[in-house]
Amino acid sequence: MAQPATGPAKAPGSTPPVHTEDAVTSVHPVDEKLHPSRLVPAALQHIAAMYAGVVTPPLIIGQACGLDIAARTRLIAASLLIAGVATVLQTIGVKGLVGNRLPFVNAASSAGIAPILAIAETNDKGHQLPAIYGAVLVAGAFCLAVGPFFGRLLRFFPPLVTGVVITLIGVTLMPVPVGWAQGGDKTAADFGSMKNLALAAFTLAVILLIQRFGKGFVKQVALLFGLLIGTLAAVPFGLADFSGIRSAPIAALPTPFAFGTPVFQPAAILSLCIVMLVLMTESSAGMLALGEICDRRADARTITRGLRTDGIATLLGPVFGGFPTSAFAQNVGVVSLTRVRSRYVVAVAGGTLLVLGAFPVLGAVVSLVPMPVLGGAGIVLFGSIAVSGIRTLSEAGLDDSSNIILVAVALGAGIIPLAAPTFYAAFPAWAQTVLGSGISAGAIVAVLLNLFFHHLGTRSRTAPALKSS
Repeated sequence: MAQPATGPAKAPGSTPPVHTEDAVTSVHPVDEKLHPSRLVPAALQHIAAMYAGVVTPPLIIGQACGLDIAARTRLIAASLLIAGVATVLQTIGVKGLVGNRLPFVNAASSAGIAPILAIAETNDKGHQLPAIYGAVLVAGAFCLAVGPFFGRLLRFFPPLVTGVVITLIGVTLMPVPVGWAQGGDKTAADFGSMKNLALAAFTLAVILLIQRFGKGFVKQVALLFGLLIGTLAAVPFGLADFSGIRSAPIAALPTPFAFGTPVFQPAAILSLCIVMLVLMTESSAGMLALGEICDRRADARTITRGLRTDGIATLLGPVFGGFPTSAFAQNVGVVSLTRVRSRYVVAVAGGTLLVLGAFPVLGAVVSLVPMPVLGGAGIVLFGSIAVSGIRTLSEAGLDDSSNIILVAVALGAGIIPLAAPTFYAAFPAWAQTVLGSGISAGAIVAVLLNLFFHHLGTRSRTAPALKSS
C-alpha cells in the first residue's frame, strides 16, 4: 500500500529541511546577541546620549574646586572609566550576585552635584576633594548595606506607583535638554540665541523625518543619525568646537587616590548618604521602567543586584576620582525609543566608555556633538520616558477614584520642584535634598498614598509579593 505524501518531493542531492521550531530556542530580546552591523550603531547611540551627562559632574565639580585643565581631564577620564565598569557589571554581571542584567546604564549622577559643591565650599582649597571622596566612600558602603531592603519593598511599587515615577522621570528631566538646546552654558553670550535654537530644531526635525520615512534598522537608529547630521550642520556655522581634541592627552590612565587620601567628615557623610537614598530611589525607578519597556519585569532580586552594583561603583569611584553612581534616565529613553532591548548593546557601550576613559583624546571626539544638537535629541528621549509612564498608568485602573487622586497628588508633588525651585527653601537641608528632586518626592508620595489607600486596614487588597527570579 502506498504511503501518503508528507511533503514536496526532494530533489536528488538536496539537503533535508531543518525543523527550525525544534532546533532553535527562543531568545528574549534582552538576551539577544545582535549582529555587529546592528550592535555597533545602537551602542554608539547610547554613548552619544549619555556622554554629556557623564562628563558634566566632573567638569562642574573640578571647576568649583579650582582644578587646572589637566586635573579636570583626569576627573573626566575617571568618570568615564567608572561609568564603563558599572555599566558592564549591570548588563553582564554575575548571575545571582551583581548586575540587574538589563540594558541599564550607570554613571555619576548630576543629582549629587549640589551637595558635593556644598562640601567643597566648607573646606579649604586642597582639602575639598579628600572630604568629598571620604563622604562618597561611606555613601557607597551605605548603598550596599541598605540596597537589599529596596528589593524587598517592591510589592509597594505596583504599576500605579511605577507609572507615576516613570512619568516624572521624563517630565522633571525635560529642563535638561531645553537648556542644552539653548547652548548649555547659561553664562555664554549666545545662550538662547536663534542659531542655537535653530540647530536644536533642525536636529529634532531630522529625527522626526527619519522616524516617519525610515525603514527597519534605519528607523531604530534615528537618534544617532539625528546627532550625526546635526553635528555636520553645525560645522559651517562655527558651532562645533574641535579644541577638545587638540588639548586632550592621548592616554591618561587614572591614578589611585591622585587627589589625596579621603577624609571623613560627619556632616559631609550625612549629606551624601541622604543623596544616596535619592539616587537609589531613582535607580530603582529606572530598573522598574526598563523592566516594563523590555517585557522583563524587575523583581526584588533584580533591584537588589542592581543597587549592589551602584554601591560597588560608588565605592570604587573615590579610588580613581569618581562620584556617586546611579541610573541614567536618558538611556532608558533610548531603549524605549528604539526598542533595541539587547543588554549586550549597552555592554558594548560600557566597554567603549572604559576605552574613552583610558584615552581621553577618543572621548573628545564624542564631545564634538554640540549642546544644541543634544538638546534637540534630548526632547525626544525624555519625552519618550514620560510616554512609557503614561502607558503604564493606562494599565493601572484609573477608573477607580482613589487611584485618580493618588496619581494626581503624586504628580503634583513631583512637579513642585520644577514649577517652583525655591518652594522648599525654608526646609532643613536634608529635606531639601529629598524633596528637591521631583522624582524622589513624587515616588515617596505615591508609595505613601498607595499604602494609605490599598494596604492599611485592607488585607484583601494588599498586592501579592513578587516572585523571585
